Amino acid sequence: MTSKISILAIDLAKGSFQVCAVGQDGMVVFNRAMSRTRLATLLADHPACIVAMEACATSHHWGRLAQSNGHEVRLVPAA
Repeated sequence: MTSKISILAIDLAKGSFQVCAVGQDGMVVFNRAMSRTRLATLLADHPACIVAMEACATSHHWGRLAQSNGHEVRLVPAA
């Protein structure tokens, strides 16, 4: 994985997740759908960065997984 990514924004769902990676310059590096397995692999393999997601029931699970891999997790309240 590239270390140019500073923020991973994740839209949680049941089967697949939308992941948007933003670089240090604010430009979108990639925006793609991922399976649960692929997201777990991404969080494990990617260098530490900010992981942002909407606060919901499953966000705490994914937040703990991201934190265990060295990421800084930010849960955004639903507006």
